Amino acid sequence: MGTSTLHPYGHAMATLLIEHPITDFDTWAAAFRSFGTARRNAGVCAHRVSRPVDDDHGVVVELDFDTVDAAEAFRHFLHTVVWNNPDNAPALAGTPRTRILRPALA
Repeated sequence: MGTSTLHPYGHAMATLLIEHPITDFDTWAAAFRSFGTARRNAGVCAHRVSRPVDDDHGVVVELDFDTVDAAEAFRHFLHTVVWNNPDNAPALAGTPRTRILRPALA
């Protein structure tokens, strides 16, 4: 079993936080939706997509996983399969920033 952190409600949890510079939200959103099956297969339990109020060319994604290992594996998939290929990430405008977070307070 991989490295995990106990969630306040009893579930192990890690969040992959992604900040994307983008050219067009609608194009980005279509590409994001096209990887829904890959997210489910990788163990994404929930996701949230937000946009900075002061940046029309940015998007923030939070992907929840049961383990840190699963989050790290999906981050590797994003770097090597998705973001490395302009056809898979047509609205990407620069290098995404990622961090893996774990709950700190209940």
